[in-house]
Amino acid sequence: MMTSVDQLKRTFFDECNELLHDIEAGLTAMREGTGADDTVHAVFRGVHSVKGGAGIFGFEALVEFAHAFETVLDSIRQGSMAAASDIVDVLLKSSDVLSDLVAMARAGEAIPPDYGHECRLALEQLIGKDARPDSAAAPADFPEIDFVPVRADFDAGNDAATKTFAITFRPKPEMLKNANEPLYVIRELRKLGELDLVAESSALPPLPELQPDHPYIGWTGTLRTAAAREDVEAVFEFVVGDCELEIAEASSVAIVVEDPPPLAPGIDDSPVVAPPIGAADVAMGPASAPTVDHAMVQEPSAERPDPKAPRAAAKPAATTTRVDLDKIDRVVNLVGELVIAQAMLGQVVQDLPEGVSGRLTQILDEVIHHTRELKDRVMSMRAQPVSSVFQRMPRLVRELSMKTAKKVRIEMSGESTEVDRTIIERLSDPLTHIIRNAVDHGIESPEDRLAAGKSEEGTIYLAADHRGGRIVIEVSDDGAGINCERVLKKAREKGLVAPDAALTDDEISNLVFLPGFSTAETISDISGRGVGMDVVRSNIQELGGRISLKSERGRGMTIQLALPLTLAVMDGMVIKVGRETYVMPMSAIVECLRPGRADVHKLLGTRGMLKLRGDLVPIVHLGDLLDVASMVNDLSDGVVIITEAGEGTRFGLVVDELCGHQQVVIKSIEESYGAVTGSAAATILGNGRVAFILDVEKLSDLAADSSPQFGAAAASTATAAIN
Repeated sequence: MMTSVDQLKRTFFDECNELLHDIEAGLTAMREGTGADDTVHAVFRGVHSVKGGAGIFGFEALVEFAHAFETVLDSIRQGSMAAASDIVDVLLKSSDVLSDLVAMARAGEAIPPDYGHECRLALEQLIGKDARPDSAAAPADFPEIDFVPVRADFDAGNDAATKTFAITFRPKPEMLKNANEPLYVIRELRKLGELDLVAESSALPPLPELQPDHPYIGWTGTLRTAAAREDVEAVFEFVVGDCELEIAEASSVAIVVEDPPPLAPGIDDSPVVAPPIGAADVAMGPASAPTVDHAMVQEPSAERPDPKAPRAAAKPAATTTRVDLDKIDRVVNLVGELVIAQAMLGQVVQDLPEGVSGRLTQILDEVIHHTRELKDRVMSMRAQPVSSVFQRMPRLVRELSMKTAKKVRIEMSGESTEVDRTIIERLSDPLTHIIRNAVDHGIESPEDRLAAGKSEEGTIYLAADHRGGRIVIEVSDDGAGINCERVLKKAREKGLVAPDAALTDDEISNLVFLPGFSTAETISDISGRGVGMDVVRSNIQELGGRISLKSERGRGMTIQLALPLTLAVMDGMVIKVGRETYVMPMSAIVECLRPGRADVHKLLGTRGMLKLRGDLVPIVHLGDLLDVASMVNDLSDGVVIITEAGEGTRFGLVVDELCGHQQVVIKSIEESYGAVTGSAAATILGNGRVAFILDVEKLSDLAADSSPQFGAAAASTATAAIN
């Protein structure tokens, strides 16, 4: 059973993932020059929050590195260091190291003492350049940077420069809710000098009434330090407004304290370790990104508001809760079963006498409406923008650009496009493979690009968009494209194609998806091991997606990934061919019609062309493709479904009957049965029978294989012949 400390750690690491995501996005924006004025502040707060949470649980290596990281960020936000590209590059590498340290801490692995040493040295050098007498930066060798209290060495000769501050610090409930840690503030105060505090525990309720997210303890006492008042106030920078705070400068005469009272539980001079769960936990809370604005404490003045005065009503903030994905998945499965039960109920109602079914039909319509809304809400809970994957790619391109000595930039669009989280999690590897190949094989060297009349800087375009109920991701470049002669030669050498095989350029280009194929002359850490593009294709196909490639010699290459928006529930049209029932995804249907005899043209090499509003669309009988006997002999007696395959190619599928629109639950058939020609998955209908869900692109391929004149080429040829 998970203990309370384990639960807090799990929450901390979950929040670290979100913080690291924000840090990466902020640093990327800084590197590209697209960040807002407070981007640096947001990145600083993220690193600071990771550091604070790590300190609570005693992750010393993580705290030390985060401290150096945030010190550089603090210099940038204070304006003493410019956010130059070389400095931001160091910070981006530091973000990677920080992410690795968090991952090691989460896995319980021992962190090597020299891990990230080069990055730390780079941070130390930056800190050294910005060193100031009053800087809070740590010394270059980072001795004991684990919140060990640093006491100033005061003597009588220094009394004139020593100040004594009377401090009252009482956290409010908002402090823990905003993920700020009172004990961390006290530890930072101790670094400034001699701190004597008395814990106010009078507000502690009986143990059964303790609330873990409510701070009951306050502190009063004195701080004797040579630091300026601004440095003392800066310690409370992140908690202003979340506490009752009074800082008053007392006499600079030395104060002698006899038998100082003990500090509050958990405050001592030893390194930080995770405390046991108990009363001390009242003053603790999981660290996460602050959600309030942070302002520096200012000197008292006539304009300064009374800290005890009631605060103006703030705009209600959106509240969130953390839910395990397993729980959401279970709800998704239950919604799927509810959809099936609803379809079965609808079948039962249809079979009832008309007088009885009227009222039931009305109620069933309401159930259908609420089920659909429930399905949409649940699926939106799983939806996630592709930006979580896209944002990693600029870093990848920059690193590959340096390794290959090529000048490459990346342009992205459609980052806000949402798709099911399951698909998002499996997109990273395919996109990484594609972009690595684009930089290594596609983009030419600066000299070759200039010789070809191009800009010496290559460009990779990464875009996402919703098209026809699918998400389409395109990766294109303006490089050299695929050298078909070289690819064909390599394929023959490896025995992947017959020596006398005659292939078109498109067929040759698609050889790159064969297992073990590579044109790289040498093996490197970028490419050349014969794995990559075949993995991309298999990963995409496992998701129910399609991958296509287009290359133009000397102009570049485009790889398109077409993926389903969700892997659970979809809207479909139930159709019949002979005695068989199928489901066509509604997203693939352009329109349905019964054509007249005059609208159908018989042309050599085709099954027929349908004249539709001035355009000719090739048609094919679904029964012919699936080897199913149709009940319709005359085309005018059937229904033509106009659908769209890849590359915008339209064609018409002739079916016997349309049975109606229905929500269906997607069930995999390959895991338990195997691949079925022309089908992507299966579902259970209201009558309890299994029906195949058709894959339009597979059907298009079947039609093209059986008729070379099928498709866009047939349509354009026929149009020219008739016109």
